[in-house]
Amino acid sequence: MKVISIILVAEFVYLILSYNKNMELPDRIVSLAELRRNNGERGSRKFIAYQGKVYDVSDCPRWRNELHERMHFSGLDLSGEMEGAPHKEDVFSRPCVKLVGRLQS
Repeated sequence: MKVISIILVAEFVYLILSYNKNMELPDRIVSLAELRRNNGERGSRKFIAYQGKVYDVSDCPRWRNELHERMHFSGLDLSGEMEGAPHKEDVFSRPCVKLVGRLQS
């Protein structure tokens, strides 16, 4: 019974991770000004950019405060910050992270 439970949980986690990973990039183009406006202030969503993609992290527990892990503000392009992070790019496949669109170049 424990083996079956573990297998079911593993399949569920895989499906959730696959859903976001396989999600197509929306056609929406997000300007730098729009990214900066969506910083969580005054009830706005919390957007971050990474390698040209814009993500909404408003529903993520570790983004609930002003700073993510006391280091990163929302509303910014964090492409240069991943190297020092304790996680890798797979963090963007978490269910609370929503792909918004592309950052305007």
